[in-house]
Order: sequence, then structure tokens, then C-alpha cells
Amino acid sequence: HFYKRFIMKGVLMVAEKPSLAQSISTILSNKKCDYRKGFNGACSVNEWQGKFPPTGEVVKYKMTSVCGHVMSIDFPGKFNNWDKVDPVELFSCPTEKKEATAKLKMPAFLAAEAKGCDYIVLWLDCDKEGENICFEVLDAVRSSMRRQDRNTVFRAKFSSITDKDIVAAMNHLGEPDENQSRSVDARQELDLRIGCAFTRFQTRFFQGKYGDLDSSLISYGPCQTPTLGFCVDRHDTIQTHKPEPYWVLQVSVDTKDEKRLNLEWERIRCFDREVAVMFLQTVKGQTEAKVISVTTKEKQKEKPLALNTVELMRVASSGLGMGPQH
Repeated sequence: HFYKRFIMKGVLMVAEKPSLAQSISTILSNKKCDYRKGFNGACSVNEWQGKFPPTGEVVKYKMTSVCGHVMSIDFPGKFNNWDKVDPVELFSCPTEKKEATAKLKMPAFLAAEAKGCDYIVLWLDCDKEGENICFEVLDAVRSSMRRQDRNTVFRAKFSSITDKDIVAAMNHLGEPDENQSRSVDARQELDLRIGCAFTRFQTRFFQGKYGDLDSSLISYGPCQTPTLGFCVDRHDTIQTHKPEPYWVLQVSVDTKDEKRLNLEWERIRCFDREVAVMFLQTVKGQTEAKVISVTTKEKQKEKPLALNTVELMRVASSGLGMGPQH
């Protein structure tokens, strides 16, 4: 008699940071997962068994995380010598991928945890950077998984760490977007080439020209420097602004039932004093006001719903002027 040994398939799930992996594991395992520390000391691994929605089979889940980007882009060592390399060369010289934080040994850690897994679910943040990290993770585990294709790679899309959103994301898994990932690769390369080339150029250019300028390093940020330019332009506009006096008519009327109504001037304000005085005299010469039309609107305001992270940020930004840093 021959017996076919049943081998439970494995699913590796990767989040963007350890705390997020812990929260997702707690929700999906219904607080029934086994915990262990990863060999790199920074990431934990949670394990449990459950149904895998894309295939309907019972699998062994293994949930872990990265700590931000797995890889970073840099120039080969020979281009890091400021004295021997012309900044212009940095626009065309080769680049290479390096581990973002070497001491974490993240590629080796991911490869070890992915060994023998049949599927991978990517729980990285739902933005372009998160999409880029998805493909960094896939590159790290490619040689360890049984196979890696459209039938074994899944992407979870979520906007908040609530039971409802996490379960819904797990039940509606999609695919990672390679185009968004490549756009981040392009942005990273541009930041590196432009930032390093201009930093080296202007550090050399300004050295010794201004006595009170700390010229040991004058960095150039492809995003920050133009933004600083906008701020300076706005500051100059405010400083050179010449205020002009204007006049406003503030009129109120008393109704028959002894209620006072404040009226709004359709013109809002007037920059010509003589014209404003003319309007004032016209109004002061009247003892009665005639209502020529009445518009009535009925509005219903629904009870506010609970906000997920994205909606909370949007409402806080538009209504309270708060940014993500708050």
C-alpha cells in the first residue's frame, strides 16, 4: 500500500514594519498565532493555520515584515571620490543596488522565511513606495519559493488597520503594480544623480566665497531645493506687499418681531472711498427695506461615519489645516 503524504502549503505574508505585521496577524488569526523572533533581531514571525481565500485550501501562514526599503541605490565605490570624479560624470555613470541597512540582513532573512513557501501576500503600504518595496521583497525571495508567478504572488490593498478593512483586503487580493514600482526606481535614480552632482558642484563653487557660509557641505535636494524656492518667493511677495485701504458697508435691520438681521453687501468691499460714502448716504436715507425674494432650503446632515486613516487625513487637512506631521 502506498500513502500520499499530505503536505500543507505555506503562505508567506510581508508587511512594511514589525508593528503592522503584528496587528495584521492578530486580526487574521483571531488572536491565535504563534510568535517567534526572526534571526535578524529586528523582525518577528507569526504563524498560524487557516483558509487561504484565493484557493480555498487550508494553509500554514507565516507573517513577518521588513523595516522600510530593503534595497537602496548608490554609485559604485570608484565614483565616490570627489577629487577624481567630475560631477558631470554622475549623470551617466552606472548605479548599483545595495542593502538599505546592511546590519539587518533583510534579503537573507526574507529568503530564509520564504523557503518552501507556495504563495506570498504583500501587505506593504498602499502607495508608490510600498509598491516598490513589494518588488524588492519578491527579488529577495525569488530563489526560495517553490515558484513565483501571477498565480502565487498576491497584493493586499487596505487603508486602515481595522478588522473590517484587513479581512476585506484578504478576501480581495490583487496583484502588485510593476509600473508604480518602476516610477519609484526612476525617481530614486534621478534623486541620486541630480542630488549628488549638484551637491558636489555647488559645494566646490561656494567654498571660500562667503566668509560666514559653512561650506564644508552644501547639499542640494531635487525636491527640497525647488520647494525652498517657492517658500522664498512667497516670503518676498509678502514682504513687498503694499496694503490698500478699503471700505465695507455694515448694515442691519430690525424686523417687526424685534429681531435684528445683519445684511451682507453683495459688493463685499470698495477700494474707492467716495463711492463707498455715496452708497452709505443712499442707505442712511432709507428707513425701510423691502424683501424681494425668499429662498428656503432644507438640508439633512447624516450621522458621521467612522473614518479610516486616509479619510481622517483628508478631513483633517481640509477642515483643520493639519498635515500628516501632526
